[in-house]
Amino acid sequence: MLTNRKDEHLSVVLGERHRKSAKSTGFEAIEFVHCALPEIDLDDIDLSTSFLGKRISAPLLVSSMTGGPARATAINENLARACEALRLPFAVGSQRVAIEEGGTGGLDKSLRRLAPSVPILGNFGAAQLNHGFGPDEAKRAVDMIAADALYIHLNPLQEAVQPEGDRNWSGLFDKIVAVADALPVPVAIKEVGSGISASLARRLVDAGITIIDVAGAGGTNWAAVEAARMENEEQARVANAFADWGIPTADAVFGVRSECPEATVIASGGIRSGIDIAKAIRTGADLAGQAAGLLQAANASPEALVTHFETAIAELRIVCFCTGSANLLELKSAELQQAS
Repeated sequence: MLTNRKDEHLSVVLGERHRKSAKSTGFEAIEFVHCALPEIDLDDIDLSTSFLGKRISAPLLVSSMTGGPARATAINENLARACEALRLPFAVGSQRVAIEEGGTGGLDKSLRRLAPSVPILGNFGAAQLNHGFGPDEAKRAVDMIAADALYIHLNPLQEAVQPEGDRNWSGLFDKIVAVADALPVPVAIKEVGSGISASLARRLVDAGITIIDVAGAGGTNWAAVEAARMENEEQARVANAFADWGIPTADAVFGVRSECPEATVIASGGIRSGIDIAKAIRTGADLAGQAAGLLQAANASPEALVTHFETAIAELRIVCFCTGSANLLELKSAELQQAS
């Protein structure tokens, strides 16, 4: 059932039924002041940064995406090849199936062989910590792909509306912290499209979890994706009522950065272009993540992914040029104007 559900999710996001949030990311309210005399060389702009102890070429992370084992294998291999070619980090989709059922879906050491030099993040859902998962399963998730960190994703809204969802979230904060304390690599916390509040981020950072992926509203809405799978009209109506739920990505980034200046903040949720990446960096993110926006390319080939990434990076570079920002640090303080 779990494998079939993952395939259904992928089909919805790939198809015309893709359900986006009814709420915007908030990035449309951010505008850079154009610098007509940048006095820098476009080709010399440095977009590189460090993440998980490795140098990457641009502040762009491939966020978690998944499907049934057959489709996930091809997607993960394409991601690994493209990310290694461009020196970009990527996170795999949920490893729950691989841990529970033994089918790897390409989630094995072959990913590390394809991408030896870039950060790779493992992933499973926080709700599984109330269903038998713990430090041992977390270590397995890390070891099976030689991961540099482990995402534990938070998706309470999705689980609440999903007919077969995991609704018992009691005591999960302490269990997440216990996993983080037991692992030899960092734990990163991410939402899946409803955002992480500044107050929750502060609790997590105080507990030693310093990588926060806000995954805010404005991109894929997983309540609406679940509604697209449902045959029961009443259940679908309940799920669709939450199409505009969540913290817009820009607001989540600004809030988490303001409350947690020491954290590594990742902006995901509706990041559609290099201009969005630039706005995320200016709002306070260290990296920006994409998932649904590149799923078509990930399902096609490594070459399609490389083209997608190169386009986004070219757009980001031009934003830097047209704001007079020679690097990401300068972009973080680029002048803004009131949105028209």
